Amino acid sequence: MSEIRKLNLREFPPALMEIPEPPKTLYLAGTLPPEDAILLTVVGSRKYTSYGKMACEKIIAGLSGYPIAIVSGLALGIDTIAHRAAMEAGLKTIAVPGSGLGEQVLYPSSNKTLAKEIIAHGGALLSEFPSDFRATQWSFPQRNRIMAGLSRGVLIIEASEQSGTLITARLALDYNRDVYVIPGSIFSDGTRGSNALIKGGATPITSSSDMLVALGFETAQEHPSVKENANHEERAVLELLLEPLPRDAIIQALNRPTHEVNMLLSVMELKGLIKERLGSIYKT
Repeated sequence: MSEIRKLNLREFPPALMEIPEPPKTLYLAGTLPPEDAILLTVVGSRKYTSYGKMACEKIIAGLSGYPIAIVSGLALGIDTIAHRAAMEAGLKTIAVPGSGLGEQVLYPSSNKTLAKEIIAHGGALLSEFPSDFRATQWSFPQRNRIMAGLSRGVLIIEASEQSGTLITARLALDYNRDVYVIPGSIFSDGTRGSNALIKGGATPITSSSDMLVALGFETAQEHPSVKENANHEERAVLELLLEPLPRDAIIQALNRPTHEVNMLLSVMELKGLIKERLGSIYKT
């Protein structure tokens, strides 16, 4: 595990100092994102569904290339998926566990390897608890206020009516943060809390494009530098990639011979315009 150090007050993330009763101490392992990065907290159920996993991975993958960092709680379930999806997309991620950051007490212990990977990928572990503090029942709701306070907004992936995830959503609203929600099935008890948040005014998110616009980007299209480096054919591909797509879907949409599209995609990847991961192609 990386060295753990106690931050001085000047090093506290500014957004965290805006909340009522901000933490008096913060311990850090790794590196926090630059101050101009937009932090998005992503939380959800430990007992996630395949739909929740796919939604989380797809939304985060589509944020690749933007100045966004993902915050979550290192817990099993959606938290773990969010951290890993962020790293796969080349985004920095911050884990806020309900324990201290010492290797002997880090919770859950099964995610110690994940914690090391987060740091190795330029991310951070952050806690207000001393390094030797073991997680308790009350420490998780307390750390939720850190996750809500750090971020521009909170994205809820799946939440039942009794889910602890709703605590983070309520805190975000109390702190004047935005709450975003992936809509869930009307037949699932595990998403009743999510859908209730939408009925109460939370912003529904159904694509990476929705998420980018909600975070303040004017459009979810390519950066100006990408436009300058792309020719007409390449721009046609980039316009399709508002969210990651499998290669076959791009070939079908362009309605061109397979070998021509494969050659085009290869050239675009060499130019750094796109990347292919986990069977999908997305903009860099």
